[in-house]
Amino acid sequence: MTVRVQRTFEFDAPGERVWEFISDPGKRAEAISVVERFEVGESGDRATWHITLPIPVISQTAEVETRDVVVDPPQYVKFVGKSRVMRVTGEHTVERVDDSSCRLVNEFVVDGRLPGVERFFKKNLDRELRNLERALRRELELTA
Repeated sequence: MTVRVQRTFEFDAPGERVWEFISDPGKRAEAISVVERFEVGESGDRATWHITLPIPVISQTAEVETRDVVVDPPQYVKFVGKSRVMRVTGEHTVERVDDSSCRLVNEFVVDGRLPGVERFFKKNLDRELRNLERALRRELELTA
């Protein structure tokens, strides 16, 4: 089973400011609660997530190797993450509403490779997207 979630957030901020956050693999990783730690590669388009899922089959931290596969500044980034436990695809599109506001369209697809992974994300992917939204709103407030 594949889990797919799409959510749109509206921001009273120019799209370029939202792009600065959403195009950064480290900032995206930092917002996800199951990511215990991460490293961003030197090229800036790759990151390794060390995730812990509360699933009996997984007794240790799993590494998810992510990389940006499409980057079209300042409006679109798509990344793919692969590991022994799952494959994740994330797409983020920044849409301009006017000079001072925008919307961010987010789509995540998770394919589990072990029992329980999809069930966990089906139950928790909305929460993870809310975490991403909160982190982005905090960032916008700090840089206002």
